[in-house]
Amino acid sequence: MKMWEGRFSKELDDSVNDFNSSIRFDMRLYKEDIKGSIAHAKMLKKCSVITEAESDRIVQGLNSILEDIESGKLSIDLSAEDIHMFIEQELTVRIGEDGKRLHTARSRNDQICLDMRMYVKSQIKKVRGLIEALLKEICATAVNHTHSVMPGYTHLQRAQPVTYAHYIMAYAQMLKRDINRLDDIYVRTDEMPLGSGALSTTTYPIDRQYVCDELGFSDITANSIDAVSDRDFVIEFCFALSMLMMHLSRFSEEIILWSSSEFAFIELDDAYSTGSSIMPQKKNPDIAELVRGKTARTYGALTTVLTMMKGLPLAYNKDMQEDKEALFDAVDNTVLCISIFTKMFATLKVNTDRMLEAASKGFINATDCADYLVKKGVAFRSAYKIVGRLIKYCIEKSKTLETLTLKEYFDFSDKFDSGVYEAIKLENCVEKRSVFSGPSEASVKAQIASITEFIERG
Repeated sequence: MKMWEGRFSKELDDSVNDFNSSIRFDMRLYKEDIKGSIAHAKMLKKCSVITEAESDRIVQGLNSILEDIESGKLSIDLSAEDIHMFIEQELTVRIGEDGKRLHTARSRNDQICLDMRMYVKSQIKKVRGLIEALLKEICATAVNHTHSVMPGYTHLQRAQPVTYAHYIMAYAQMLKRDINRLDDIYVRTDEMPLGSGALSTTTYPIDRQYVCDELGFSDITANSIDAVSDRDFVIEFCFALSMLMMHLSRFSEEIILWSSSEFAFIELDDAYSTGSSIMPQKKNPDIAELVRGKTARTYGALTTVLTMMKGLPLAYNKDMQEDKEALFDAVDNTVLCISIFTKMFATLKVNTDRMLEAASKGFINATDCADYLVKKGVAFRSAYKIVGRLIKYCIEKSKTLETLTLKEYFDFSDKFDSGVYEAIKLENCVEKRSVFSGPSEASVKAQIASITEFIERG
């Protein structure tokens, strides 16, 4: 029997019942639902809406349900309409008529909003912790590679020399922004909606602030219509997860490229690689590829909730039930991806010799050569043209800037002298870029220290 069947003269069609039901996915909210109900029952007692004895029996019954679900003694009935009805029905079975008093002064509309906000808050904290773990691994790796010279790229073409530490610390900055974004969303999620009722609160003398304090929220929602129809916090969280997954996907793409024979900058640990069913020599970066692929699912969740909400009038509409599967899938995928990505990154081997070899090709010190002339008094555009001609000459003669003789340099400009060789030395090219945020050792160490301090602040 449905809790709401008093108005109806016919039983719900089985197919409609199945179509309408959300228990298969909202069952994961059992803990939030029970905790919210306990706070609600205590508040009803405080406000003398129900008696102390009734409230105590309700709280005791809810705690026993929570304990039995978590121990496996009680299985959630998938024939129930939703997790709220399952818990309320089970409570009534256990304590009798008093169980029917629990839903006084609330609606499933504000009840599910409460559950969802509690869930999102907990998942924000979980994801935040996982990002911090990855940041720690990045910083720990970077400390050991402040002198590991490698090519930096634009357009996937070798551009200028950097270090492996500088390169991976770029991803640390992205992840730092992901944490800041989550913290910002947490503030807006941390509003307690219970007491909004179906849409217009209630005639009972309830104390919303009591429930807010009991559940650890920082504030209560200010408009009851908005409270029950708001899913901004779900959309924002899905967006934050999408941004995080985009960053992980970009990092995964680097790892996929770097682990190829053409780059060979890194080697993935065997525990985080797979083989081929037909080619015995293969060592595939499937973990990184799956992270890259699963990013699309997270984007899909964001698109789902945005599209679901775009045409809904106030207040609650059944469409909003569709937010849960999208959100849960986005959370599950992101948690899985960042967890395994962190382990994969922590165990990969960095081939510093191969990185330096790659950096020695492609004339990535050409800008430094031009800057050398500028410091000798040549206008930058003129210096740029001179070095461009030098590069063309090197390609024709199968030489590099390092292997040109001083006479060859002098043929292109009388401003060159023996100091050019120190100017174009890759290690010097990196170290001279001591501008804040650059690849010099001091700059990268400052970046590592800043991220470390950020993590420690929590």
